[in-house]
Amino acid sequence: MHVFVTGATGWVGSAVVDELIGAGHQVTGLVRSQDKAAALAASGVHAVLGTLADIDVLQRAAEAADAVVHTAFDHDFSRFAENCEQDRRVIEALGASLQGSARPLLVTSGLLGLPPGAHETDLPNSGSPRKSESAARALAEQGVRAATVRLAPSVHGLGDHGFVPILVRMAKQTGVSAYLGDGGNHWSGVYRHDAARVYRLALESGVTSPVYHAVADEAVAFKAIAETIGKRLGLPVESRDREHFGWFAMMAGADMSVSSAYTREALDWTPQGPSLLADIDQPGYYAG
Repeated sequence: MHVFVTGATGWVGSAVVDELIGAGHQVTGLVRSQDKAAALAASGVHAVLGTLADIDVLQRAAEAADAVVHTAFDHDFSRFAENCEQDRRVIEALGASLQGSARPLLVTSGLLGLPPGAHETDLPNSGSPRKSESAARALAEQGVRAATVRLAPSVHGLGDHGFVPILVRMAKQTGVSAYLGDGGNHWSGVYRHDAARVYRLALESGVTSPVYHAVADEAVAFKAIAETIGKRLGLPVESRDREHFGWFAMMAGADMSVSSAYTREALDWTPQGPSLLADIDQPGYYAG
């Protein structure tokens, strides 16, 4: 297949690109700079210069592809509502380019808003500001072969710049590796390259499900994450109130644990990478 990937040099997108290239697919990747375009070209990827605001660029690349994988998202949380709205517009534009064909679109979302232990068939509550999944479902109702890959809150691996590094920085700044309440809420996790395989396998299987869960560790107690960080940094591990976490309190206190049983069976997907706790128990997670 010829696959157009947004966010092709991002944390998840670059792993998806590597996975697709390794399996013999042709990839076109959206990048924001000439330097990133050159890096993609060196790995055999055709680069398209543009941003998520360049709807015409996105649509031309989608029209030329056999499939589209949308991993790009602006994670500036000071503009989260605006970024969610931009994401919705991008998904609608990509879907419009695929309308009337059997060419699939995979979009990316998270687990926030799902009930603990949710399955792929469960829906997130309507109050979630991120509309990636609802936009994909709307396209599917219009006949577009659109589906969502729900990512675990921790897509881990060395080089991670997501939620666990936020907790590490917070622990270094405050002198305590903290958890909310009794720390009994759960996060799920997935090794970065295992997550990328979910995208590839979903495309190769024809995108026959509306939702896939890229989740290896289904439920890791948040306190256990805090304990691993505290051990590595030599800091106390203690309960703190929401004020300690500031803007991150919602994520720190959320229970984002789901089942991935259907995805494993439907895609014959078996996670192969290290567990979340084993991965973040490496010195590399604490450098810098």
